[in-house]
Amino acid sequence: MALYNGKVYRGTLDAHMVALDQKTGKEVWKTKVAEWKEGFSIIGAPLVANGVVVTGLSGAEFGIRGFIDSYDPDTGKRLWRRYTVPAPGEKGSETWPKNSKAWATGGGSTWITGSYDPQLDLMYWGTGNAAPWNPDSRPGDNLYTASVIAVRPKTGEIVWHYQLVPNEMFDLDANWEWIIADIPHNGVTRKVVMHMSRGGFLYVVDRTNGQLIAAPAFEKVSWASHIDLATGRPVETPLAKDFRAGKQIELWPGQWGAKNWAHAAFNPETGLLYANTMHNSRLVKKDNPGEYKVGARYVGFENLPAPREAGRPIGHLEAIDPISGKPRWRQAEQYAPSYSSMLATKGGLLFSGKATGEFAAFDIDSGAQLWQFKTPSGINAQPITFTHKGKQYVAIQSGLGGTGVLRQGDLFAGQPRNGSLWVFALADD
Repeated sequence: MALYNGKVYRGTLDAHMVALDQKTGKEVWKTKVAEWKEGFSIIGAPLVANGVVVTGLSGAEFGIRGFIDSYDPDTGKRLWRRYTVPAPGEKGSETWPKNSKAWATGGGSTWITGSYDPQLDLMYWGTGNAAPWNPDSRPGDNLYTASVIAVRPKTGEIVWHYQLVPNEMFDLDANWEWIIADIPHNGVTRKVVMHMSRGGFLYVVDRTNGQLIAAPAFEKVSWASHIDLATGRPVETPLAKDFRAGKQIELWPGQWGAKNWAHAAFNPETGLLYANTMHNSRLVKKDNPGEYKVGARYVGFENLPAPREAGRPIGHLEAIDPISGKPRWRQAEQYAPSYSSMLATKGGLLFSGKATGEFAAFDIDSGAQLWQFKTPSGINAQPITFTHKGKQYVAIQSGLGGTGVLRQGDLFAGQPRNGSLWVFALADD
């Protein structure tokens, strides 16, 4: 949710925006954003930026045309809509095939909340995969899918963009959090946004102009050999070319990604990113997506488990240098990858949850676990910290669910699904 001027703002699964009175919970306004029967939904928090409420939406697997919307916080009136796939004649439309309506079902969901820099007055929204996943019907770069766009909150103007994966074909969303930071690079402090991608590369982009600064791999990657810093484009491997030719390949990282939607954290004192990452592959192959039908899945992709040697870790908790992509330390998690976000504190701690229900604190310098508390269910939420009457607290939601559980098969069979909120006070000593 988002809080602003005494109101609580949230999106709904049936694609509405709702404003509630913060003190009473009474509905102030409700506005329809899109038609859920066409595949649209809202599953991320809205963003309040420069006095307006902005929301993204999901649905690329249903062949939607992605966008972000801006609303008046007092009335719910829509102020502007910025599509992430341009129509014919609009800037970027030349990256879609001519004499085709591929753009109208082109994907580019905006389902994870953007970031906002009030000094530059720019929002940074990541966009999702192109649709369908099978790229045969949409030759070209397919802007602005699998990209980050810098947008003015008052007008919806796209000031700059950077596309991570042109002609994206592996469900390599660029939605995950874009972390705002000022970091030293070649003797100069750079204003950047940083993104640990599903595709296994860690992107560091100048947030003033969209220039790519670094893009090292932080996990095993088979679909591209590297990112060309001069062009900003990935250099595809022969394996990716085999996939385009219709062959089955083992894709690293798999569809779960090298990191999924669980947010990373950045500590400006250490200069490092901290994240729950994934080490897993999938066997993938193009398939016929069939004819587009409103509200039906539109993918064209075969996705199967890949063989995995016994004992190989499938998840890690790690500290990563954003410029080199190298881990400062890395702790293996063999039981299950974590879908819980990371919280870094000035006091030298990291907080995160585990799918098996433990809420834990780790040493920021080594990754060693210092404390844990077992909650009644698994955790796939994000911890927060706050102060009240001079005392600091850390809180987490427990309650296993979502696709993260479905992907684990029988791993969590029998584990309770009940939801609860846990709040802990930091000891005075």
